[in-house]
Amino acid sequence: MSRHQLLKTVEEYGLVEALLMPPNKPYSFVKYGSTEEAKKAFDALNGRELTLGDSGQNVVLYSNFVEKVFLKNAVPTNLPPGLVVIEKVVSPEEERRMLESIDWMGDEDAQNAQKTLKHRKVKHFGYEFRYDNNNVDKDKPLPGGLPEICSLFLEKCLKQGYIKHKPDQLTVNQYEPGQGIPPHIDTHSAFEDEIISLSLGAEIVMDFKHPDGHTVAVMLPRCSLLVMSGESRYLWTHGITPRKYDIIQASELGQKVGTITADVGDLTLNQRKTRTSFTFRKVRRSPCNCIYPSVCDSQKGQKRQIQPSFPHNEMEASELEQEYVHKVYEEIATHFSSTRHSPWPRIVEFLRSLPEGSIVADVGCGNGKYLGINKDLYMIGCDRSKNLVDICGEKNFQAFVGDALSVPIRSGSCDACISIAVIHHFSTAERRLAAIRELARLLRPGGTALIYVWAMEQEYKNQKSKYLKEKHGNKDKEEEINSGMAQRLPGDQMPDSSSQDSACTDQLLGDSKDKGCGAKPVADSRLPVHTNRTSFHSQDLLVPWHLKGGTKKRRENVETVLFPAGSKESQGPSPVFHRYYHVFCEGELEAACRSLDGVRVQKSYYDQGNWCVVLEKL
Repeated sequence: MSRHQLLKTVEEYGLVEALLMPPNKPYSFVKYGSTEEAKKAFDALNGRELTLGDSGQNVVLYSNFVEKVFLKNAVPTNLPPGLVVIEKVVSPEEERRMLESIDWMGDEDAQNAQKTLKHRKVKHFGYEFRYDNNNVDKDKPLPGGLPEICSLFLEKCLKQGYIKHKPDQLTVNQYEPGQGIPPHIDTHSAFEDEIISLSLGAEIVMDFKHPDGHTVAVMLPRCSLLVMSGESRYLWTHGITPRKYDIIQASELGQKVGTITADVGDLTLNQRKTRTSFTFRKVRRSPCNCIYPSVCDSQKGQKRQIQPSFPHNEMEASELEQEYVHKVYEEIATHFSSTRHSPWPRIVEFLRSLPEGSIVADVGCGNGKYLGINKDLYMIGCDRSKNLVDICGEKNFQAFVGDALSVPIRSGSCDACISIAVIHHFSTAERRLAAIRELARLLRPGGTALIYVWAMEQEYKNQKSKYLKEKHGNKDKEEEINSGMAQRLPGDQMPDSSSQDSACTDQLLGDSKDKGCGAKPVADSRLPVHTNRTSFHSQDLLVPWHLKGGTKKRRENVETVLFPAGSKESQGPSPVFHRYYHVFCEGELEAACRSLDGVRVQKSYYDQGNWCVVLEKL
């Protein structure tokens, strides 16, 4: 039932204060001004059979009382970047002439390359789009070119500035109610950037989807022009769901451009009618070199310069960490901090076990989650990220910006140190060892350091870690890793490869690699991108972080910039940053600690997907 049909029915029994129609649900909610009116409607409507006027279909209503209805406020959704819808670009007379220019009843021959597909009628002009290979034969133009009325329309579009280049290919599709077109991206190698589509005969709702799963339903009114360029043309799929009714904004009745929001107080059904689309494209004469190679057939199999490799020397290691650790945490600091609010119990236990008055350094303190755990300690934090250190300051904690390889604290001045989820960000075995050595330097004799690193083994002793268990849980309640879906860097498929940590890692590990670590042999030096909430297949990898709140910056560590400027509250897809990690195999952290002089391992253990060591300075 449409909102109009249902509202007309329920208004017979009293003053309707609200009518809520959740999308894609077989129920609605009606609120009356009084209990008496509600009871009157309940008695009259429960089991009542209605005949819908437009379709002649019989429906039966069933009613019940509810105490409360919980609603989320509907937030307007932005159009995909690069997408524009222009209303009323043709007059009713121009619409009639354009529709009449297409002869659907004529003979099917090579001149018009007419085809009848499963989901619609289709006709090509200029060049035939071949559905067997999703491309055009650029050397075989169709005789006759574009219809004259269409050429005149394109001239008008150029003059009005709607398009920059005149298309030379036209596909006309006719959709009957219930028909649609599967989600797709127009082949990159076949057509240039700008693709435009004119909707004639009826309005329609077109669905757009970003690779991260974000969807936007866009109303295309009758006689409107859809212009797709840039990201909306190259990265987002678009399609029309086959159905006889569209869910639309009731207040606009399908006549206004915009996205369809989930406002249950302003949604209704709109019965589809026969729609004809004129889609104009310009045939591409050279390979596509867009910035979206992950979905580009021209760039399939090509290596990308920004795809980071495993470092082979100290300079490369420092540059990798600067780009894929330090810069990333500066960018994501606020969102990162909002997900780091629950201290881990065994770290709390360690801090509370220290004697009153102990001086403790938190090296890599992040947002200061552990700086205030034990008020009887003198705790000071340091972190490479200024933005995270500023957050510590806002909490009135003592913290400063510093490098974990060179902490500006006097040697032997700390009773204890903690290093939580830090050392796994160093990209060579030598640098990881140096970070442990720096912790030992800070300790007085008898002082202890607690070290946590992310474990390769996310399933240990037949128990899955919290990281794997939360695969379908609240993304913001993660512990060490970020929210979001599986991602790969743009470019060709990257093999799962273990690190090229030279002989140093092997010497530190001894035979620990034979104890079930499971990292695959080195295939090449490119770093794979991890699929979040899954087991690891490589020790050295990049882990995606989906930033909430948007960014205007573009760096090598961010996959795509997706928020339009000024849209801090945008509901669009989020930028994806990549952070470097070296996940530790069982025994690796302990072996590295034992290789240092002047320290001993008090204990080592596994804690929710992390390898942990308590180190004592002799």
